[in-house]
Amino acid sequence: MTASAHHHRPTLKQQNKSFKSKHATKGALKEAAKGKTARQSPKATPASNAAAKTRINRRNNSKQTQIKKRQELVSATRIFSGVDGAPRIVAVVPLTDDISAQNVAVALAQSLDPSAEGPSSGGVWKLRADRFKTSLQFIPLPYKHLYATLDACKAADYVVFVLSSTVEVDAWGDTLLRTLQAQGLPEVVTVVSSSEGPMEPKEKPGIMKSLLSFIQYFVPSQSRVYDVHTGSDTLNAARALCEGRPSDVKWREGRAWLVGEHTRWEDGVLSVTGVVRGAPLSANRLVHLPNYGDYQISKIMSAPLPRRSKASGEVGMDVESALLAEPDASSADSLVSSNDPDDMANEQTWPTEEEMRPAPGGSAADSIPDAKTGTTPRRVRKVPKGMSEYQAAWIIDEDDDDEEGGEGQEGEPEGDEEMRDAEEEEEEETVELPDQEMESESRRSVAFQDLDMEEEDRQLQKWRSRNREQEEKDDLAFPDEIDTPLDVAARTRFQRYRGLRSFRTSPWDPYENLPRDYARIFQFEDYKRTERAVRKRAEEDGTGIEPGTRITVFMKGVPEEASHSASAAPVVLFGLMQHEHKKTVLNFAVQRNTEYDGSVRSKDPLVLCVGPRRLRVNPVYSQHTRGGGKGANNVHKFERYLRHGVTNVATTYGPVVFGQQPCYLLRETEDPQAPELVAMGSFMNPDTTRIVAKRIILTGHPFKVHKKTATVRYMFFNPDDINYFKPIQLYTKYGRTGHIKESLGTHGYFKAHFDGPINQMDTVCMSLYKRVYPKWGELWKEPATASSSDAMEE
Repeated sequence: MTASAHHHRPTLKQQNKSFKSKHATKGALKEAAKGKTARQSPKATPASNAAAKTRINRRNNSKQTQIKKRQELVSATRIFSGVDGAPRIVAVVPLTDDISAQNVAVALAQSLDPSAEGPSSGGVWKLRADRFKTSLQFIPLPYKHLYATLDACKAADYVVFVLSSTVEVDAWGDTLLRTLQAQGLPEVVTVVSSSEGPMEPKEKPGIMKSLLSFIQYFVPSQSRVYDVHTGSDTLNAARALCEGRPSDVKWREGRAWLVGEHTRWEDGVLSVTGVVRGAPLSANRLVHLPNYGDYQISKIMSAPLPRRSKASGEVGMDVESALLAEPDASSADSLVSSNDPDDMANEQTWPTEEEMRPAPGGSAADSIPDAKTGTTPRRVRKVPKGMSEYQAAWIIDEDDDDEEGGEGQEGEPEGDEEMRDAEEEEEEETVELPDQEMESESRRSVAFQDLDMEEEDRQLQKWRSRNREQEEKDDLAFPDEIDTPLDVAARTRFQRYRGLRSFRTSPWDPYENLPRDYARIFQFEDYKRTERAVRKRAEEDGTGIEPGTRITVFMKGVPEEASHSASAAPVVLFGLMQHEHKKTVLNFAVQRNTEYDGSVRSKDPLVLCVGPRRLRVNPVYSQHTRGGGKGANNVHKFERYLRHGVTNVATTYGPVVFGQQPCYLLRETEDPQAPELVAMGSFMNPDTTRIVAKRIILTGHPFKVHKKTATVRYMFFNPDDINYFKPIQLYTKYGRTGHIKESLGTHGYFKAHFDGPINQMDTVCMSLYKRVYPKWGELWKEPATASSSDAMEE
């Protein structure tokens, strides 16, 4: 056996304890922390208690958030609660022609009350949903009634879009959706219906998915499409209308509106019964009736609903109406919208007979004697040979200077006059053919076919559109460049234009040579301050009728046809703020509709829709300064065309607008209910000092070049024009600037000097500017359709 070394088991292991000290150095503590900063709790609690407290805090926070949301929902829907609460206004909008909005509204109503039946003639009707303790006011709209749909959606709390499972949305439905997007949509509910009945079970998922994708393109907040032919879906759609919270439309803030349930016209006074919505309605302010204008309120009467018995639920006796408000003569708004300029203030008039008489002590020689008979010279009219007196009556007489010059014109060579006489003699010697021979000869030479009026108008519009497209292409390739006329002197043709050394900084007096329309408008000293004062005064005024009150508004001076429009469209009243009836200059930031391919030119007639109004305007477009600023001189370049992808400013005359109002421009077509959406945007400001300057560029060709000096031709055609425009600065397309030195010859050549060597291939330019103004805008009235005319006859 081998011996091995003996080892003791280590029963004791010595471990020296780490150094502990109550007063460690800062460096030691920092090194031990290794960059970590532990947050010390004010109360040292175990880890389990801290976790439990964190859970309690999360529950409390979520509970408080839930309570806050419930309070906001209650406050937003408080106006709808109760037996006498305001009804939720629901506009049912069909997007295809195979759908009946009336049937869809009845289906939604029957899901809440199986005995509900809508009126057979359509129009606005109301339903009480006792299950949800609220009321619904349905506005079923006919297909392809654009303006009635727009007015109904302006006042609606919910918009129900009805899609078809078999028919696709056409161009009219696409235009309607884009227009409603620009106008501002309230809460939207989308349903699908079909005249052929329920969808096939196998095809339904694909159709519903396709319709949801389509409506999400226009309304991204949509997450579901309800099927009206399914009972559960119909009930869920009605539940969304009864329990949901209507979204706020920004432009309606601070405004009152009312959807008419009953209308009556008598002796020029239109009475409309409905529930006030939005802000309080004041009798001192004007109300706007779409398509008919602004009107004064004569009085406001209460119109409470008949009371119901709590025991039996039957309708009891009607409650008598009482007078709620009348306009105050001292603070009521007037219908004066524009100033009446006094044209006779600076008018020079001829003296009267009394002023022509001699003084009492004067002699008879001081008076002007009467003209003797036969002394008035007689004007002799020259009648060409072979022309009757009736035909000669349409010839414009020549000036007196031309008549005094004898038979030939002043400065006309004798040879030219003899040649003209020879031509007249040759015309007299021509043998006149009989009428039959002339007709046969013309038929053989030219085959003429007389077109009917419709075909003639179609070809005329096609020819004009082709010319306008070519003009727009030319303006895009050569912006603002025009040719100097040969027959008219440039100083006469462009006498209203001026030259500017700097377009952005050169001063321009905004009150210089204003047109007559500027004497009719109103101007704000401080627009923002006025708006704040108007809104503050409306909030502090305690005479307005509170929202949720059912009233009858009496308006005076309303035409009778306004009461008949309720058959095709609801009567909607919009309350106006103070001063919103007065005319001023309106500026809108607009952008073209991407789906519109036509040419949009300045001063083209369009329909401007802003807030509750529709105006017929001829706007002028100008550049939108970056950031919306005015610049140094508030001068902005005029744009001949409204182009794609560019934000421009549309300027026109119109009533005052308060707030950020959306706007859109429509172009009328042959179908009065199918206009084209041209552009959309928002209201910018009512700046009357904004100068829209139209620029024209006269171009010339450098005929001969010697370093910095060039002989330029084709810009002018006579020396007088060169001397007239000599002070204006020249520039070239390659970036050189210069000025006119002297005129050369008699054909419009001139010598110009530039700040650097000029290229032979360059083009010499001169910019001229003139201020342009829009045309006066008027109220647009919807053209009468077949349905409205039939209603008026009834």
